[in-house]
Amino acid sequence: MSRCDPVHVLLRLNREPNTASKSNCWRPLRRYLIPDHGTVMQTELEFHQLRQFLAVARAGNFTRAAEELSVSQPTLSRSIQKLETQLGQPLFERKPREVTLTDLGVLFVSRAEQILSLVDDMLSELTEAANSGRVRLGVIPTIAPFFLPTVLQDFATQHSDVSIIVQEDTTENLLKRCSHGEVDLAILALPISAKYLEIEDLFEEELVLVMPPHHALVKKQKITLADVKDLSFVMLDEAHCLSDNIAAFCRRQQVQPVSIERTSQLATVQELVSLDHGISMVPKMAQVLDLSTRRVYRSFAGEKPTRTVAMVGNPYRYESKWLTAFKDHLRTVGKKLS
Repeated sequence: MSRCDPVHVLLRLNREPNTASKSNCWRPLRRYLIPDHGTVMQTELEFHQLRQFLAVARAGNFTRAAEELSVSQPTLSRSIQKLETQLGQPLFERKPREVTLTDLGVLFVSRAEQILSLVDDMLSELTEAANSGRVRLGVIPTIAPFFLPTVLQDFATQHSDVSIIVQEDTTENLLKRCSHGEVDLAILALPISAKYLEIEDLFEEELVLVMPPHHALVKKQKITLADVKDLSFVMLDEAHCLSDNIAAFCRRQQVQPVSIERTSQLATVQELVSLDHGISMVPKMAQVLDLSTRRVYRSFAGEKPTRTVAMVGNPYRYESKWLTAFKDHLRTVGKKLS
């Protein structure tokens, strides 16, 4: 890293008295060179400050970032203000409903990501050396509750010393977290557009029609997409890729579904269908776990709508033996479901 960079970061350990204790302790110090001022500032930075800064940078909003981090908005604001004070310059431009990065903030994003990437990789290596491990797994909401329980239970019987930490989020957010090293692996549905990430298909899954039991189509032996083209659909909101899968299939069949309601949870879609708000298409795995008699599921005749479930990882990050084992487990499960 060049000393002419606007922010020059040096990481070192220094034996220094702890003012809160009579004993000495090892304390991490960071040194920043700000060329505009020609001076060196020596200050302490906490890793959680860097993670909080990156969360705000991604969200573009303190409130959304605070929700993601499970902290209060005032606490997060104070932490960022403290960071800016330590650096001597603002990282964000505050606007009424959003924040944007300053020039220094843009540079600090890449530096913070580099630092946290090194720290996370180091912790993974040390954890593996201690003969216990963890895998940070990101999963989209239309897969997590239906696919994970059995997968995690089976994996735990073979690897009881590995902790799987699950983070449920939308495809867009999980791709960002995977790129930034905040999750080790993500289970998503295609299509996926992501640079520098490794995508591996696991299995293809049918999307089935769900409707209330008294619906006129229930008595029909064969149901085609033409039978539902004028009916009202209850759909997930556009943040969920399942809606894209359904829309893509309908476009291929030259059909435009009429969406009258949108929700963020697949369980809500199922309940609204039960209440006769409309019909919908859901993954086959959701049907398998649904024991309710208030809904009826049917496959389409002819070409069936499907989605492809895949795992996504960052090939530039350290891969522990625990992550390798979990990926192999997912491949085994995928073959059984194919």
